Amino acid sequence: MAELLKVLREKSPEIKNIDVAVCPAYVFLPMTAEALKDTAITWGAQDVSLAEAGAHTGDIGAEMLKDWGCHYVLVGHSERRTDHGESDDQVVKKYRRAVEAGLQPVLCVGETLQQREAGKTLAIVEQQLKTVLDTGVGKEMIIAYEPVWAIGTGKTASAAQAQEVHAFIRQQLRKQLGSRAATSRILYGGSVKAENAKELFTQTDIDGGLIGGASLEVNEFIEICKAAI
Repeated sequence: MAELLKVLREKSPEIKNIDVAVCPAYVFLPMTAEALKDTAITWGAQDVSLAEAGAHTGDIGAEMLKDWGCHYVLVGHSERRTDHGESDDQVVKKYRRAVEAGLQPVLCVGETLQQREAGKTLAIVEQQLKTVLDTGVGKEMIIAYEPVWAIGTGKTASAAQAQEVHAFIRQQLRKQLGSRAATSRILYGGSVKAENAKELFTQTDIDGGLIGGASLEVNEFIEICKAAI
């Protein structure tokens, strides 16, 4: 991790006119903050506790992340929903805690392969969005559409498939946020690589990427970032 951050810092001047953030595991946050200070690259966390201040041993609270200089935090990532059984209600509570602490939550939504094959993609995405939008906590939002079947599998939605869902998400945001939907960001996360990034990022409603495995190869990650410029 130290070497990756070192190279990322060295190459950071190559990334211009776009917002770039890294979200490492908790244990690497202090290292990340030190390595990226005085660069244009910001950082965030992969998760946040839904609990407020108090005795919650092992939890990492939103205020703690803020103290580490985090700007972003992922909420509702598919692996949290799957591995830890996080419900939509828990995701909403985490989203609210992040906002209250002054963090920018990145709300992750997406369907499994079984749900896609059953024609339920838009219904699943709508429900995951609705639970947060109905609370009224969203202003300008960042949404990450991550089809579960395309995470770490090497598979990716076609640019047209991704755009279809992103356009639907934008439509749902417009209903609740009005003009702020246009400035809310919708990211695509599903085996984004340097070779497919440009085609994905040129779609009308795809504003960037939530990069997983490819971010561990710093040169690959830089090329993906350049595709968004």
